[in-house]
Amino acid sequence: MDNSLAIHPDQYAGSGGTGGHWTDIGEVRTYRREGRIIRLSCAGGEVAIRFYTEKIARVVMNPAGEPELGWNPHVLVLEPEDVQIKAAESEHEIELATGGLTVRIRKSPLRISFYDAEGREFAADGERGMGSGPRGEVACIRRTGDSDRFYGFGEKAGFLNKRGEKLTMWNTDVYAPHNPETDPLYVSIPFYLTVRDDGRASGLFFFNTFRTTFDLRGGTEHSFLAEGGQLDYFVFAGPTPKDVIAQYSSLTGRAPLPPRWALGYHQSRYSYETEAEVRELVATFKEKGIPLDVVYLDIHYMDGYRVFTFDKGRFPNPRKLIEDLRAEGIRVVPIVDPGVKADPAYRVFSEGVRHGRFCRYLDGQLFYGQVWPERSAFPDFTDASVREWWGDLHSFYTELGIEGVWNDMNEPSVFNESKTMDLDVVHQNDGRPATHRELHNVYGSLMSGATYEGLKRLLGGKRPFVLTRSAYAGIQRHAAVWTGDNRSFWEHLELCVPMCLNLGLSGVPLCGADVGGFAHDSNGELLARWTQLGALMPYFRNHSELKSIRQEPWSFGAGTEEIVRRYVKLRYRWLPYLYGLFEEASRTGLPIMRPLLLEYPDDHHALAVNDQFLLGTDVLVAPVVRPGQTKRMVYLPAGAWVDYWTDERLEGGRHVIVDAPLDKLPLFVREGAIVPLASERMSTETEAEELALHLYPSTAGLPSEYALYEDDGRTFSYAEGGVYEERIRATPSSPNRLDVDIRVVRDGYVPGWQRRTLVIHRAPAGLQVFLNGSELTLESRTGGTATYRL
Repeated sequence: MDNSLAIHPDQYAGSGGTGGHWTDIGEVRTYRREGRIIRLSCAGGEVAIRFYTEKIARVVMNPAGEPELGWNPHVLVLEPEDVQIKAAESEHEIELATGGLTVRIRKSPLRISFYDAEGREFAADGERGMGSGPRGEVACIRRTGDSDRFYGFGEKAGFLNKRGEKLTMWNTDVYAPHNPETDPLYVSIPFYLTVRDDGRASGLFFFNTFRTTFDLRGGTEHSFLAEGGQLDYFVFAGPTPKDVIAQYSSLTGRAPLPPRWALGYHQSRYSYETEAEVRELVATFKEKGIPLDVVYLDIHYMDGYRVFTFDKGRFPNPRKLIEDLRAEGIRVVPIVDPGVKADPAYRVFSEGVRHGRFCRYLDGQLFYGQVWPERSAFPDFTDASVREWWGDLHSFYTELGIEGVWNDMNEPSVFNESKTMDLDVVHQNDGRPATHRELHNVYGSLMSGATYEGLKRLLGGKRPFVLTRSAYAGIQRHAAVWTGDNRSFWEHLELCVPMCLNLGLSGVPLCGADVGGFAHDSNGELLARWTQLGALMPYFRNHSELKSIRQEPWSFGAGTEEIVRRYVKLRYRWLPYLYGLFEEASRTGLPIMRPLLLEYPDDHHALAVNDQFLLGTDVLVAPVVRPGQTKRMVYLPAGAWVDYWTDERLEGGRHVIVDAPLDKLPLFVREGAIVPLASERMSTETEAEELALHLYPSTAGLPSEYALYEDDGRTFSYAEGGVYEERIRATPSSPNRLDVDIRVVRDGYVPGWQRRTLVIHRAPAGLQVFLNGSELTLESRTGGTATYRL
């Protein structure tokens, strides 16, 4: 906890934390072009500019030498394209232009401005621009427009728009309650979007792994600063928020398709301590008819908290347990932390010491820290041989039938005053040694990358699942992220919506929060409301700590149990729609769970919504996040929307008050949408018997279109053509006629549905439906909903 030292006046000397001794980059003394790289020698340092695409530019400033523009495969996956650059120099300015981005460089002093394809300035240095401080700090100060709003920044508490805040990137184990001012947290993604009132957007990724600060509090300027290294940033020209996310994710990578089982319902507790307890848990889910795909094993499954072990007393036959659960369609995901118990008789420790796998000081001494196993060593994941060794250790789990791993405590968390590894530990860093001060923020990502790649090698073509608490930019290529040790507070239920929305905007599509809250005590109403929200978030896990009251679905009586069961089942019905969004994310980088601003960037109401979200383009979710509420205000964007539960049609572009009794999650479908839903099942291991295409026809006579995607959900065969995809187009050709065209465009996989239906909502009486020219027979009609067999 901070004391009064935190407000010592020396903390506030100068600007940007540089103690007032700021060295401006100064004037441009020389300018030269080396192929696709522009180099500027300035009074206060050296600068290099390189275009990666026509709309992505990289600017690197080194105050002490030549800027390094090396390719970093841990974070960057996009190699620079052969971009044609038009360069022009005058007495006072240098201009560099591609087809989509123009960089103007004022020479004295050096100040950089960026313009989009239409000549609009979207970013510019302030009165002061780039510079450095006396302790190796680097910073950049930029202008802030009157209507600029800032989104992204990875995992941050508080509301969606971060203007007016100061944010720190330094991965930290934060068990204390997460409040709007709690910063930093576990994940550091130094990327943000700037969105203006007209809907135009741009982006910036500050590629620096030292402790980093973004100061967005000024009215006319904002800044970003790092405690060391180079000032290295990428600019993304947009011009829409979707364009910016596509550009950023092309640079840092896109998430592969997760295994389908990872999208089911997950149940966890710190801890299910014995095999008998796990079996009883699974039997209760089955008895109560609640679907389940995953059970987690927290630290108590291990022998003295040694990773890659089972406690034989608590879990006498883990292989049989895992086999039996798989027969029920349920997988086991164990926790694996980086701390390796310092025990010479423990194979992982002794092997790691003999082969130099652990983090060390410059003099060669091992670093030891206290965590769950007490005195522990920590693998140096910055070294390729260590990553491979660590990945191969997971054969211990895969040989038991385990396909997913949960990485926790990987900031890394250490039980000391700093809460982490000593900063003067020196990492091997694949041949470029660097201190933990520099590489702290990437440690967790490198661990999860080693875990993912190891599982991928070991699983014989199956898709692995990795969940991580700590991460840096690019984590989406290897792991899902959850928001850490939240609380069973209503405020935390509300908080998790903008937290996950900003994670999605930062390139991480598979994210979620502990449903019901991890610490403190939940209650029936809170669990019901949180389950409703979790059912339509990308990652869906109920998790709680050992000191808290139990919060399994049946813990608060029959009424709460029924609501929880209803929404867990809803999750499984919606899996075809969700899975299609994950396929889109794997191609485009777009999030599953989207703030309204992503689809309606020029709607000033949408820019301010924090407690609603969209699933893709067509579904609006408005969870209840306050106790006792049975109504809530919902903002419906432009167009018409249909209440999922009642089929009531509502005009958008306005706020409406909707009924929300405890058993109802306000949920709306955009008019004109097609939403694929599946029949109920107890786990994703069983194929859905029926797929229903739910059509909400446009009353304006506009066509509805949807691309239905399926693959086996288990392997990487989708990358080699093992895919089923069809394009669906439904056109109301007259008030009583609907023409549906279904065209298969990829047939490398045969879906397991035994039955398919077309369900038309708000269908007029006597509606004739034609599929590829042949009339369909009405199978059933309930109110205004008509069902046809396909």
